[in-house]
Parts: sequence; structure tokens; C-alpha cells
Amino acid sequence: MPMGRVALSAALCASAVFVPLSVGAQSGAGGGYMFGAPKASLTVRGGFARPSESSDLYSFVRDELTIARGDFAGSSWSLDAAFFVRPQLAVQFGAGLSSRTTPSVYRDWVDTDNREIEQSSTLRRLPLSAGLRYYLKPPGRSISRLAWVPTRVAPYVAAGGGLTWYRFKQTGDFVDYRTLDVFGTKLNSAAWSPSAFMAAGADYALGARVGLVGEARYDWASARLSSDFKDFNRIDLSGLAVTVGLAYRF
Repeated sequence: MPMGRVALSAALCASAVFVPLSVGAQSGAGGGYMFGAPKASLTVRGGFARPSESSDLYSFVRDELTIARGDFAGSSWSLDAAFFVRPQLAVQFGAGLSSRTTPSVYRDWVDTDNREIEQSSTLRRLPLSAGLRYYLKPPGRSISRLAWVPTRVAPYVAAGGGLTWYRFKQTGDFVDYRTLDVFGTKLNSAAWSPSAFMAAGADYALGARVGLVGEARYDWASARLSSDFKDFNRIDLSGLAVTVGLAYRF
């Protein structure tokens, strides 16, 4: 074969190898691996949250209204950003939201027309937190100086603290126990409170950058109530959330 054709064939082979690598290097990943270990991840999850409902306000509404334990359980959403400081350790920052509105009537009272006395109660919680996430096994491994391959399943634990905002609101008709009059009103309480959390979860790699994440998390918090609920102690804001979602590494 003439030398010109050999050179041309070699050039074509080299371009077939190096051009995809160049494109992959520009995009940062390719073929199930990344060019270097990820520096951070962003996770969006949704699921179910159940407050522990252990303070006296919950006991009162369960006794007086047709609200049962667990009726304030509802949807939960969260957004977390994690930054790796060690191969198995990350600093994470997160925000969440859980909310539920439940309708009710008085158990033992009706109005003067013998109609039920109706109202609705809403509990909304928004935790803002910072903490540490530790992977029980490496979330990935380097197979060369540049290439990084994710572990298929990487369990983790996390803990930290922050602030939780809440709103407890009741709207409708109520009984004045001193006069036995029925009146319509809106009762509202909202405040911030210190909080702490612990969590356990796992990352399931769908690819080099994208994975499924499942997590169970318990938050501890309590907060003062407004003058609308002045006869009650602090409201319990603790509870369990179970969520699943997607994580993106970069």
C-alpha cells in the first residue's frame, strides 16, 4: 500500500478515536463514566410526610373536631445540594415543604338550626437545613487518572440542623365555650424555630450523572403559637418524611 494511503488511513483512525473523546471531554461525561469525580450533586425528591402530632393543640382538635391522628399527613417536597469534601463525605444544604388541609366538624356540637359546625385546618412546614452526608460505601471509583465510574447502589446517612418555618391555620365556624355562641373566624399562627434532622437513604445510579435517590428523614422541631392559640403550649413540628427523586452530579 502506498505510503500516502497508509498515512491517510492512520489519520482517519486517529480522528475516529480522538474526535469522540474530545466531544465527550467537552460535555464532561461519556459511556457511563465522568471525566473526574463529581464535585457536587443536586437532588429533587417528592413523597409523603407524617407529623408526629404530639403537642396539646393536636390533642385538642382531635378531641373536639372530627380530626384523627394522621390527618395532617400529606405531600412532601425537597431540594438538596451536596458538595463533596471527601470521596465519601459531603456537606449538604436543603429546603423542604410539606402541607395538608383537612376539613372537619365539631364532634359534640351543632348550631341552632341543628346543622354541623364546619371548619378546615391547615398545617404547613418548611424546613431549611445544613448538615453532613456520609456514604457507607464509595459512591464511585476512579478507573484512570481522569475517568470516574459511579457505584450502582450507594447507601448513606445524614444529620444536621437548621430552621423550620410553619403555619397552622383554621378557617370556618367555631364555638365560644363561655357563651356557646357559634362564630365565623380565621385563626392563624406562623413562626420560625430551630430544628434538627437525621436521614438515611441510597443513591441508585442510572448513569454517570443521573441517579434515583430514596430517603427517609426525621425532623425535630417545636415552635411558639400566636395569640390566636394562647392557651396552648408550643406546637410540635417533628415528623417523618419518605421521599424519592432524581439526583444530578456535576
